[in-house]
Amino acid sequence: MRNHCLKWGIHFDLANKNKRIQEIEQTMEEPGFWDNAEKAQGLMKELKNLKDTIEEYQHLETKYEDVQTLLEMGYEENDASLVPEIKEALEQFIQELETLKLETLLSGEYDKYNAILTLHAGAGGTESCDWAGMLCRMYQRWADKKGYTCEMLDFLDGEEAGLKSVTLQVGGINAYGHLKSERGVHRLVRISPFNAAGKRQTSFVSCDVMPDIEEDTGIEIDEKDLRIDTYHSSGAGGQNVNKTSSAVRITHIPTNIVVQCQNERSQLQNKDKAMAMLKSKLYLMKQQENQEKISGIRGEVKEIGWGNQIRSYVMQPYTLVKDHRTNEEVGNAASVLDGNLNPFINAYLKWNAQKN
Repeated sequence: MRNHCLKWGIHFDLANKNKRIQEIEQTMEEPGFWDNAEKAQGLMKELKNLKDTIEEYQHLETKYEDVQTLLEMGYEENDASLVPEIKEALEQFIQELETLKLETLLSGEYDKYNAILTLHAGAGGTESCDWAGMLCRMYQRWADKKGYTCEMLDFLDGEEAGLKSVTLQVGGINAYGHLKSERGVHRLVRISPFNAAGKRQTSFVSCDVMPDIEEDTGIEIDEKDLRIDTYHSSGAGGQNVNKTSSAVRITHIPTNIVVQCQNERSQLQNKDKAMAMLKSKLYLMKQQENQEKISGIRGEVKEIGWGNQIRSYVMQPYTLVKDHRTNEEVGNAASVLDGNLNPFINAYLKWNAQKN
């Protein structure tokens, strides 16, 4: 039993995690630790993450020992009534072990950061806008189930229903590591509620995900390279919630990158957030000059249409959600659209680890 636990400790790299905890705690004792509040908070967050992982491992180790004890009791006493209890404890242990093993796959350079997720409706008018709205709700529900925060930084309502575009900031440890699996084109097949003839309709929405890099990336931006536009912030259903032009759209002219934010209370705050998003995008673009990192950071930019989808959501004539990269399938499409994305995220992490 102890040999198994020792092997797991090596697999989860506990020795290096404990070493890193000691390093951070020593740094915290140094004078002037809080002089750089942003750096200090980053180290505190890292420390909590490391301690949480070790605590999860120790909890798992205790569960393993409990299962072993139940097995020994059942064997020694020849007591069949313990079988259901043993089975339940073993299933819980296996599930928690798999969850912890998946966390070890979140070791990418940017995985630990918050995520910024943007949806754009493809061709198809109202139908595609409605699909973008459904996906927005799906990611909000997933974040809620995960215990993450989820803020809407910017959105543009569809003319009749749904959303033409929306940008969400999802906050939590490894938010980007999980959500990077969602980057690509999502396809919906259903009988359109907007089609009087009741015909099946296929709609597409693109999803882009980037890490919300917190520290200074060293990216310098020339103000002459920017076009900054302001507009009125909007509420749900197109209601105007701010009579002043507080929302900000920034276009980086050399790269044609566009970022926008309307969530903050003032134009200055929205501009600061939009600039931070732009710097992150430019930093990633710079990193992508290394060809080996392209697929791990942003992936290929594809047209929002046929043949490019990463995942299909079929509502009629049967219900099925299938990921075309991993072949992971879930028959309960309604459950997936209610935020139960973990089977697809976990399958992607395993697939991506094997691919690399």
